Amino acid sequence: MNTKIENTSNYDVEEYLNKELLRFTTAGSVDDGKSTLIGRLLFDSKAIFQDQMDALEESSKLRGEEGVNLALLTDGLRSEREQGITIDVAYRYFATPKRKFIIADTPGHEQYTRNMVTGASTADLAIILIDARLGVLTQSKRHGFIASLLGIPHVLVCVNKMDLVDFDKGVYDKIVKDFTAFATKLDIPDMIFVPISALDGDNVVDRSERTPWYTGPTVMHHLENVVISSDHNLIDFRFPVQYVVRPHLNFRGFSGRIPSGTIAVGEEIVALPSRKTSKIKEIVSFDGNQQEAVAGESVVLTLEDEIDISRGEMIVRKNNLPRVENKFEATLCWMDDQRPLDSGTPYIVQHTSRNVQGYIRELRYLIDVNTLHRNKEADTLKLNEIGRVVIETAMPLFLDPYKNNRETGSFILIDPANNLTVAAGMVRYASSRTESNRDDLMFTGASMNIIKENVTVTRAEREARNGHKGHVIWLTGHVRSGKSTIARGVAQTLFEQGKQVFNLDGDVARHGICGDLGFSERDRRESVRRIAHMARLASDAGQVVICSLISPRKEMRDFARALMPDGAFTEVHVNCSIDECRKRDKDGLYAKADKGEIPNFTGVSAAYEPPVNPDLVVDTEQQSPKESVAAVVDAVKDKL
Repeated sequence: MNTKIENTSNYDVEEYLNKELLRFTTAGSVDDGKSTLIGRLLFDSKAIFQDQMDALEESSKLRGEEGVNLALLTDGLRSEREQGITIDVAYRYFATPKRKFIIADTPGHEQYTRNMVTGASTADLAIILIDARLGVLTQSKRHGFIASLLGIPHVLVCVNKMDLVDFDKGVYDKIVKDFTAFATKLDIPDMIFVPISALDGDNVVDRSERTPWYTGPTVMHHLENVVISSDHNLIDFRFPVQYVVRPHLNFRGFSGRIPSGTIAVGEEIVALPSRKTSKIKEIVSFDGNQQEAVAGESVVLTLEDEIDISRGEMIVRKNNLPRVENKFEATLCWMDDQRPLDSGTPYIVQHTSRNVQGYIRELRYLIDVNTLHRNKEADTLKLNEIGRVVIETAMPLFLDPYKNNRETGSFILIDPANNLTVAAGMVRYASSRTESNRDDLMFTGASMNIIKENVTVTRAEREARNGHKGHVIWLTGHVRSGKSTIARGVAQTLFEQGKQVFNLDGDVARHGICGDLGFSERDRRESVRRIAHMARLASDAGQVVICSLISPRKEMRDFARALMPDGAFTEVHVNCSIDECRKRDKDGLYAKADKGEIPNFTGVSAAYEPPVNPDLVVDTEQQSPKESVAAVVDAVKDKL
């Protein structure tokens, strides 16, 4: 193969730019012919320049080979050429009249799994090569699993070296049967098989006369015609802000690349994490203003309202939000060859344009990529190992499951000590706390990898020392119903009676343990969860804990009750009409809520579920504060 050719591709630049791009990766065991196949694709499609051919000829001569070894085109490292194997990921670009392509030639060795994950992470299609002489090996299954793990929708299985088995149809059929049986366990929506000889070019670009029994497409035909337009997520609009553009006082825009979805001028959006809303005013690109932008475009968005948005935050469509979570479950591929996974190390989680500190709270299991076996006894991940983990971050991330959105469902971990990437991850569940939707649940689980210690001084011993039992009095009601006033009065009265008392006020907690929370439904649940657990700890210490907070949902109050021992919880409904609460509101909170200045305000824009069967009801419109305090003290006197 000493023929010298020149690159005959002479496409118009605009025509080239408008062509659809297919990214594909190759994978296979050692010597299966990945690099040779790519070289053949480039050679037969006339995508090799003259200087490249000269270099290939020279390298082939140095190796003592006749003609041109096409595998050397992608094996660019000296160590690769010396060993005749692929070590690093090699990228090559070429085009045909129908499409343009980016090839990622990835290594087949198990010790280079991290390289394969890197090369295949953005691929639309994976080519898996199988040596016809050897059949389906463990490595072949590993490559299929990784392709499935990375969510590659199209897999092309090339049964290579058919010339060495005399193009035996029986050999080909057995490989197809064996690999198909294994692939049924994987999530691969589209898979086809092609018998080829990469060395001789059979069924690579041109159909081979030596396989009259094969009627399917050639490799090149499939690459040019496989439908990938439906694979792109055009529904979930996500716009991670990379930079705030402020060239002058009259312009403020947010620049970035759209990883998924579409957006048009005039559409309503939500800024995360602030959840402030606005509408798209302009979409500015390099070529000027446009009415619509789609996934893959880099644009600057301007909004109709002044919203404080910074790098790392995200703009999304109003009625299509990602999950905003700081704890999630993911599949992790470990890439650090120096140090294994360490649950005590604070890694940097880089997700889209957002960098936050995070910890790996749990390694649920290690996945044997060769057998798909789950090792639940593993306590760490080492180089090239893959496992399912639970990650908790200091700040929330805006997540989609990887299978729904590869852009917002992927992330990397960085070691802050040396700034090296140590792992690549794929979000599996937006919240690890439960695999169901947590929107309607109160979380009752425990932290990961924590062993509950036995206390040395028991609750009963503390109660005996105090002369009374530990107890929780839970006051619930509208804003300005009188909860805090009653709580202070009850605490003072019980203290004067010699009781150990502890007051937990919802508003006070907002200045401390709940200071990072807003007033959304989710944040309210989290506020109640924290205060309820604190109340449980204090009551276990023999304290009488008086909790006064709105806790507007029945499930919130039931959650708090369930944490306490039987008989150690008293629910008090502080009943007062909204009209009377408004009259008492000297701070004007209700008036601000009416104007929309305070969102999710209970009794105005957020609902309140009055207790159906509380332990006690005090009516602060009919009873004075002193009478209400006396009623609460009387209700708990026999429980202490």
